[in-house]
This record gives sequence, C-alpha cells and structure tokens, in this order.
Amino acid sequence: MEPGEADYAAAARSVLAVGTPAVVLQPLDAADVQAAVRFAVASGLTLSVRGGGHSFAGLGTNDGGVVIDLRNLAEVEVIDRERGIVHIGGGATWGEVAAGLSPYGLAISSGDTKSVGVGGLTLSGGIGWMVRKYGLALDGVVAARVVTADGELVRADDEENPELYWALRGGGGNFGVVTAFEFRAHRTRDVYFGAIEFPAEEASKILPGWADYLRNAPDELTSIVNFANPFAGGVDAPVQVMVAFAGDDERAAARAIDPIRRLGTVIRDDVTLKAYSDVLVDGGTPPAGIRFVARGAFVEETSVPDVLQILLEVGASERSPFISLRAVGGAASRVAEDATAYAYRQAELMFVTNTAGPEHVVDAARPALNAIWKRLAPHTSGAYANFLTTAAPEDVAAVYPPATHRRLAAVKRHYDPRNVFSGNHNVLPASNTTLE
Repeated sequence: MEPGEADYAAAARSVLAVGTPAVVLQPLDAADVQAAVRFAVASGLTLSVRGGGHSFAGLGTNDGGVVIDLRNLAEVEVIDRERGIVHIGGGATWGEVAAGLSPYGLAISSGDTKSVGVGGLTLSGGIGWMVRKYGLALDGVVAARVVTADGELVRADDEENPELYWALRGGGGNFGVVTAFEFRAHRTRDVYFGAIEFPAEEASKILPGWADYLRNAPDELTSIVNFANPFAGGVDAPVQVMVAFAGDDERAAARAIDPIRRLGTVIRDDVTLKAYSDVLVDGGTPPAGIRFVARGAFVEETSVPDVLQILLEVGASERSPFISLRAVGGAASRVAEDATAYAYRQAELMFVTNTAGPEHVVDAARPALNAIWKRLAPHTSGAYANFLTTAAPEDVAAVYPPATHRRLAAVKRHYDPRNVFSGNHNVLPASNTTLE
C-alpha cells in the first residue's frame, strides 16, 4: 500500500502516532513476511514492524520507510489442550487471544487492552492481570517462529537458537519479525475483577497499606493503584485499587481481597466474577492533536516508602500527572534474573506517570514532570519499555542493564549485524562478537 491509495492513511498510522511511510506491507503468511523483510533490506529504507500499533513511542510507523503490518497473522489455535500449548500469530491482539482461548477454559496473563498486539507486549515484558500468579506474558512463551534480517524463517526455543529465544523474551523487536508464538496457557476461565475506591484524602494510608499487603498477598491476587486521575477530579480523584483474583473460588477471593477493603473508607466496590475475556477493555485512537507522555520505573522493597512518599506529595499537587502503580512480585519474581532478557525480576512495584493533552499543554507540563523524576531517580531502577514514550539511548540503557545489554548486543551481532531492525529500543550489534 502506497501514498494515494484509498486505505493508505489508516494503514500508515499507528494508534498513537501518525506516519508517512513509503509503503505499508500487510503479509498474509510467514512467506510473505520473508519477502517483505528482503524487500525492506534491498530498498535500504527504514523498517518498522507493527503488531497492534500501541507503542507509546510510535514505533509502529515511520516517515519515508517500510512498515510491515502483521494484522493478517492473527490465528489463535490450541495445539495441546492437556498441556495448555497454544499457537498465536504474531499479529494477533490480546482481545482475539482471550476470546479464542475462553471456550477451552484457558487464558494467558496479558495487558489491559483488547487491541494491544501480542507481539509488542510480549517481546518487551507483559505485566498483565495475572502477573503475580503466572508471571509475565513472555514467561509463557515456549517457542517462536522468527524471520531474521536475512529473510530466513527460524524457530527459537530451548533447543533451537536458544540465545535468540533468550533475547526475544525481553529484548523487544531487535532480532526479527515474530510470525508466530507458542505459549503455555493456564487453566483460568473466570476471575474476580473490579475496582475498590477510597477518598482522595485517605491516599496517605491506602498506598502504604496496599504495598505492604501485596508484598505477601496470595499469588492469585494482582493489583494496580491509580490516583490523581485528571479525568476523575485530579487531586480530588478517588484512590482506585483495581484487583484481579485468578480463579472462581468465592471464599478464597474474599480472603485475598478483603484486606484491601479494610485499608480505608470504601466509596465504591464493583468487584465481581467475570470471564477473563471480559476483563480486557476496548482501546481507541486518541483525537487528533492529543499527545501522551508516559514514563515508568521499577521499585525494589527497600525504596518503596521513599517512592510512595514522593508520589503522594506529587499526587496532591495541582497539575499532577496521572499516577499508576502495579504490584509485580509473586511468580514474576521467582524467575532467575538471567533466565530472560527482562531484567527487573526483583522489583516489588512498577509505576507509571502519564500526561496527556494538546502539544502546548504537554510541553508546558514537561519541566514539572522532569523535576518529579529527578526526585524519584535515587529510589528507582530501570524502565519498562512498554510504558516509554521515547526510545533514546538513555531509555535503552534504563531498559537493559549492562550485563543484559552486552548479551543482547552479542545476539544482535549474530542475527542482525546490519541493524535492520532498529525501530525499537534499539540494541546495537556488538563489535567482533560471536555466540558461543
């Protein structure tokens, strides 16, 4: 698809970015992806790969280059029901996956939004609604089919191309186009899910109490706290505690969730049993001219009190960004630090600040936002690539600590020495490095 064609404008943009690529390719199968990659390499043009297109940094499109849009590779197939092994196309969305697996009583812990792509979320992490029970989305990947920079289709798993398999689980889109994943899904059809809200003035006791409780809460419970929401009153917005209990045992769910209810004065509680496929929300394209600035970091246990104190002060101030905290312990923390390229296993929390509005509003807010992050810097570590609006070298350094980065650079040298796949939080190929 090229400029001037009827559907070009829609195909050229991603959800959060408008691009003007020279051509948008929409392959129908893995062979088409191979041809698309070879075309992009031969053209010498910048290459972007798009799954769902939700990248905050707008990495699913470009100006003047080639976009490979995987939307047609969206199959969801149960390969082995007993073991929960499922085949998922690289262009599928999480809504399609949840709906496809629900009749089998299976689910995969994923992001929050139906239209988010499986590939983008998984390759950089996947902190979803059952992360404390089943780990990250990438922890469920048992194999992947990948088109590399030379146009070859390879399998990556524990036995075939094991270093590529390691790198794909956290290293983003640096190493090729994933045409299909094999996941180990979990036997979960229903979850207790919803929001428990407290008055804004109780934030100073809700947040520390929530963090203390989630530290040792049952793995079945995953939770997010949202506050200072500008769309719900800003500084006066209720403290919203979202909960997801993986399972349909009413008594077990109550035992897990009730300690949160007891943290303060409950002004809303809509927690109910839902099909997991109904938990994910619809996504949408923001109005023209609206920009988003998202930034996140990880917090280890010893720094939690300091970070919460700073965020509480920020959230009580006028023009505070929207603040969201996620508990990321449990199963995700019990995977060895070097088992995958996702590097922040020991974090207790991951939090995000979000600012949105017309360009002049976002630009005006930037100095105050930078000041907030300067205060937070001594108490936080790293960054979560899926919640970054930028992909500058300093962002790459935050996403991948030195040891992880060195290993990724070696894998990059082996599979993409010319850095064909640069439209990401880019890891440059190591010099004179070979895989052992």
